[in-house]
Amino acid sequence: MTGYLARISARRPLVTMAIWLVIALVAGGLSQALLDSATTTELKLGSGARSQQAAQLLEDRLRGPEPITEIVIVQSENLTVDDPAFKTKVETVFGQIVALGPEAVTAGLNYYLTGDERQVSPDRRTTLMPFRLVGDLNEAEGHAEHILDIVEAADGVDGFRVLTSGTASISVEQNELALHDLEQGERIGIPVALLILVALFGTVVAALAPIGLAIVAIVVALGLVALIGQAFQLVFFVTLMVTMIGLAVGIDYSLLIVSRFREEMEGGLDKLEATERSGSTAGRTVLFSGLTVIIALCGMLIVPFPFFQSLAVGAILVVAIALAATLTLLPAVLAVLGPRVNLLPVPLLGRFKVTSPDHSKEGFWEFITQKVMRYPVISILAIAVPMIVLTVFYFDIKTGLSGVDAFPEGSQSRDAFFVLEENFSFGIVNPVEVVVDGNVNSPEVQGAIQRLQASLSNDPRFPFPPVPTVNDAGDLALLTLVIGGEPSSQAAVDTVVALRDEYIPAAFEGVSANVLVGGVTAITADVFEIVEIYTPFVFLFVLGFSFIVLMLVFRSIVIPIKAVIMNLLSVGASYGLLVLVFQKDVATDLLGFRHAEVVDAWIPLFLFSILFGLSMDYHVFLLSRIRERYDHTGDNAEAVAYGLRSTAGIITGAALIMVAVFGGFALGETIINQQVGFGLAVAVFLDATLVRSVLVPASMEVLGKRNWYLPSFLSWLPDVRVEPAEDE
Repeated sequence: MTGYLARISARRPLVTMAIWLVIALVAGGLSQALLDSATTTELKLGSGARSQQAAQLLEDRLRGPEPITEIVIVQSENLTVDDPAFKTKVETVFGQIVALGPEAVTAGLNYYLTGDERQVSPDRRTTLMPFRLVGDLNEAEGHAEHILDIVEAADGVDGFRVLTSGTASISVEQNELALHDLEQGERIGIPVALLILVALFGTVVAALAPIGLAIVAIVVALGLVALIGQAFQLVFFVTLMVTMIGLAVGIDYSLLIVSRFREEMEGGLDKLEATERSGSTAGRTVLFSGLTVIIALCGMLIVPFPFFQSLAVGAILVVAIALAATLTLLPAVLAVLGPRVNLLPVPLLGRFKVTSPDHSKEGFWEFITQKVMRYPVISILAIAVPMIVLTVFYFDIKTGLSGVDAFPEGSQSRDAFFVLEENFSFGIVNPVEVVVDGNVNSPEVQGAIQRLQASLSNDPRFPFPPVPTVNDAGDLALLTLVIGGEPSSQAAVDTVVALRDEYIPAAFEGVSANVLVGGVTAITADVFEIVEIYTPFVFLFVLGFSFIVLMLVFRSIVIPIKAVIMNLLSVGASYGLLVLVFQKDVATDLLGFRHAEVVDAWIPLFLFSILFGLSMDYHVFLLSRIRERYDHTGDNAEAVAYGLRSTAGIITGAALIMVAVFGGFALGETIINQQVGFGLAVAVFLDATLVRSVLVPASMEVLGKRNWYLPSFLSWLPDVRVEPAEDE
């Protein structure tokens, strides 16, 4: 099929390229018009989560959609709220915000209107002004941008500090930071990847083709994300995911095709024959690898958490588009270029270019091959032992969710967090909501609420006594609790867990009422619970699928067992390095990263799904060459040596490109992007160099013909090959 697609595309190259151009233009238009409305920073869970049930009850029977509130802070080092200049400053900022009109702000309060001492800090040098914004979160973000402009203009004037905090303004700043990291990742990743491609190919034209294909895949995938997001809103992180994974796999897949195309042309085939041959050989490897990545990514769809599902949708889309473009658009481009693919040679970098297997009998990889094959046990121990040691550090991992306190220094939201936490409590921005579903006016429910209030008043974690708000029907009550610290922190989550598991059951024992806890902290607690429950299922899905596919392709049970072990080894080592670098501060400053109290709870599971899919690329590429040679010669040692030296250059080059792309995103400002980029870059590097180029061939040398053992009761399995057998 891949050869047929390559032949059709190569014989009608202009038509194929025109079709892709139209698709890219339409997708670009969709992305420009719809992408903003397709994504959100709002953290939501499925209807089965307890926090979501609480939110739905409040929306249906008490207050409608959750109100979006901004809290503007005015602070002075020298003046108090009792000074006229302080009052003038507050009323000026308040008036500017209210002047935005009822289409932006529906309600606003300040201390001089209410006289409420709760709006003033104990030292009377800080005051709060709450404002309610119009619309849902996406609409409120636009209003928050205007408030941010007013606040930034007033900040630092006349010795006053003016800040704002709230769901909408935090979301705005989060989007800005994500966009900054996205642009920085592109600025760093693409040029470095281009340099590596020039070094691999020796010519500029050959190097530009993979970059162009990756960009097309990203544009088309973002257009589809914008379209899908109109029906199922996706998290904002999906755009960064599409770009990062699109650059990595788009360049990676086209690298294999372009390398094979040049190899076939050097062997004497004309451009159409070389294109078709590349499609029927390397194209099959790309197809198999891409489908494997997609199915591994499907593991994240198992988790009933829209954040995971959004990342999975974005990654699956861009891999699928990159796959389609590699099998159709790239053959058309190569057919047009023909020998001109070697235009603009770069002599200095070109001396590093990858050559075909028949010309790789000398050099670095031949030296490595000889050493690995001569000392296989030593090679295994030299690589496996340090990786196992790194994996041990994973067991010290502390997971959580990064909040505004983890934003880069100097960011408005971060500064507002510390001012609120020092003078009031940041919990007023995102309070915990206890929802009582039952006959609130009945004596037994009233008594239970009073018992809950009394028990909470004795716990310093709940500094403000909750006052019930009851709906008109008298069948639903809301108790709003303010707890200290960042709402997504482990301490806040532990407080909610205590509320759910201790205080509420004790107060409502035997009472006919359903009590739920909502709010950001409750959502975070539910996320932790969901990740813990579904992680084994994702692992089983991905590992089981990998085992079955490799067993079918290589007709062996030894090969898939080793693959699973080695993939787990590279993933485990990357987990350990995450802990060492971000939590234990090993080389943190040297690498330009920031210390993190936690690794985001979703990152290990996400890295596992992504890396298991990507690592299959290199594993299949290497083993398919070894199996092909073994079938031809029957000599396991010679086949392993041939497979290593004929693929190591391409595998290492492809891995370096992925490392460059992921590393570019790791240099962003946000801790989340640093952790994701670093984890992916390190794991790919370890997997493609140490694991594939040393552990795999060394272990195959030790096992010999036992590598290809298949029990007789499985002999009925079909003989599936990634690449067809080649002529001598």
